[in-house]
Amino acid sequence: MTDQREMPEGPAPVADAPKGNWVDRFAPQPWVPYLRLSRADRPIGTWLLYIPCLWGLALAAMTDGFRLWDLWIALSGGIGALLMRGAGCTWNDITDRDFDGQVTRTRSRPIPSGQVTVKQALIWMVAQALVAALILFSYNWLAIRLGIASLALVAIYPFAKRFTWWPQVFLGLAFNWGAVLAYAAHAGHVGLPALFLYAAGISWTLYYDTIYAHQDKEDDALIGVKSTARLFGANSRQWLWGFVALTLVLASAAIVTTPATGIWPPLVALAGVWAFGWHMVWQMRRLDVDDPASCLTMFRANRDAGLALALFLAAATFL
Repeated sequence: MTDQREMPEGPAPVADAPKGNWVDRFAPQPWVPYLRLSRADRPIGTWLLYIPCLWGLALAAMTDGFRLWDLWIALSGGIGALLMRGAGCTWNDITDRDFDGQVTRTRSRPIPSGQVTVKQALIWMVAQALVAALILFSYNWLAIRLGIASLALVAIYPFAKRFTWWPQVFLGLAFNWGAVLAYAAHAGHVGLPALFLYAAGISWTLYYDTIYAHQDKEDDALIGVKSTARLFGANSRQWLWGFVALTLVLASAAIVTTPATGIWPPLVALAGVWAFGWHMVWQMRRLDVDDPASCLTMFRANRDAGLALALFLAAATFL
């Protein structure tokens, strides 16, 4: 006689995760809620945290060229971005668990849906942070100190939307810290170009995360969560264009103030700024801030925009 019992199903998919993502398809069931806490099913955030690290490393190397050690900085930066983004997202879900339960897009996340307890999430967060610390302590002392200092920004960010209309600024401060850290890991100091690059990254984050926040503006208004999307309202497109322009000016300033041998490295790097800007203009021409699907698509498109600049900066270091 054939057994007609159904196989047990895993946790229900998270509403805003890409359909058919690798976590839902391939991860062992006991790990699924924890990988979802880390947003492993949505890798775009890891890219947006990692890309400024690539920018910072390449900008520093424009002065004296790549070294063999830089391969480790690039590789470990990616692993560190994965781990620290996971720890940061876990912390965000712990602090936002009551809000997430009231928002359509987020109520299916592991904590509000009951897949993981707060205690389990805390243990998972600490585990990821400890592994990331092992990577950090392979760098020079300046980079180590910068990495430790970034924890304050990670801790504060989830609370920013409770007390300011500009929580995207706090996200930018945290997400682009890797530009300064990677610059320091290569150069052993933090120069003016690194600070310009960091500011460019913050402006870029204001651009893409305002787009992202437009997905939740109606729910956010109901529960009292602040964001630049709500602050700008009908003027959002003008503000977004302003962030595009500011990002490009600051990125150009980072390149112009970098001491490099010859004229070709800065010209190639500036061509990367042009490609970066062209991609954001392409996004703006297709963006509908009142369509959540359009906002999510254009938000995710920023991975390619950021990688374009990273590739040109890397090319400039070999000239």
